[in-house]
Amino acid sequence: MTARSAGARRRTRIGTRLLATVAVGALTMGAAQESAPADPGAPPRDRSPFTGVSADQGPVLAVKFDNARMARPHTGLAQADIVYVEKVEGGMSRLMGVYSSRLPQYVGPVRSARESDVELLRQFGRPALAYSGVRSSLNKMLKRSPLYVRSHGRLPGAYFRSGSRPAPHNLFVRPRSVLRSAPKADHPTDIGFRFGRAPAGGSPASVRTVRYASASHTFRWSPQERRWLASFDGAPARSTSGSRLGAKTIVIQYVDMPPSRYKDVNGAATPYIKTIGSGRATVLRGGKAYKTRWKRSSATGGTTFTRPNGERMPFAPGQVWMVFADR
Repeated sequence: MTARSAGARRRTRIGTRLLATVAVGALTMGAAQESAPADPGAPPRDRSPFTGVSADQGPVLAVKFDNARMARPHTGLAQADIVYVEKVEGGMSRLMGVYSSRLPQYVGPVRSARESDVELLRQFGRPALAYSGVRSSLNKMLKRSPLYVRSHGRLPGAYFRSGSRPAPHNLFVRPRSVLRSAPKADHPTDIGFRFGRAPAGGSPASVRTVRYASASHTFRWSPQERRWLASFDGAPARSTSGSRLGAKTIVIQYVDMPPSRYKDVNGAATPYIKTIGSGRATVLRGGKAYKTRWKRSSATGGTTFTRPNGERMPFAPGQVWMVFADR
């Protein structure tokens, strides 16, 4: 045997062993990836991370709703995946609907945005935001935010006024028109919600009310409808179709809401709703109230809700209402 042929055989054996080692490593890595534990409570990919329900998931759109007495009943709010209840100037309240699974033809009445909406909506990535307008100083801040801001002034063709109620409570928006102007708006991702069967424990509850200085929001459990029915300022909250507004899961989140640097036309300071941090919360579902803790570490992160035993608090599948209350 020549030295040349012996060297070739050695190189062949080394190459074979190297290929075998690489193959085994690849299989091991693949097995490790397949066996890596996923979050057992995270909604499957075919279900909305906002509702836990199977649905086509389009881009995320947030709409600011008027909630003055003259603005009721609301249109399209029942089709939102998430409904936020927010305190504004003078202890009044506004609503914000977050849409992805279903898009009504039009929704409203639409009103203005607030500074803390940017912090709240960052957990959705880069959603589109529809609103009626803001003061000039806040307008600059919103334009610099990572949101796709689409106000009435910027996108007038997406909005229209109804003659069925007086201004300013008569502005409506077409969601699809807004999203066509923001084709790169992000699709839904995990924002911390978990869905599943009701856990053991909880305290029997039939009604809960969150009050601001000039507004009240009451949620009453209906055994017949198996959901919490909403009332605003003592009157049943309804959609324009006549149906009651409400949800199977109501989350009362206790937060700090100090005065912000912005004021309304009357000089009243706008509350800044602090949704980054931690605190207590009450989750209403199935005729019970569950004490929980909420935590959100950063603007781009979601909010987790944890029971006293350290386990995540599951919500009932369906629309979720998030009600901010003073800490």
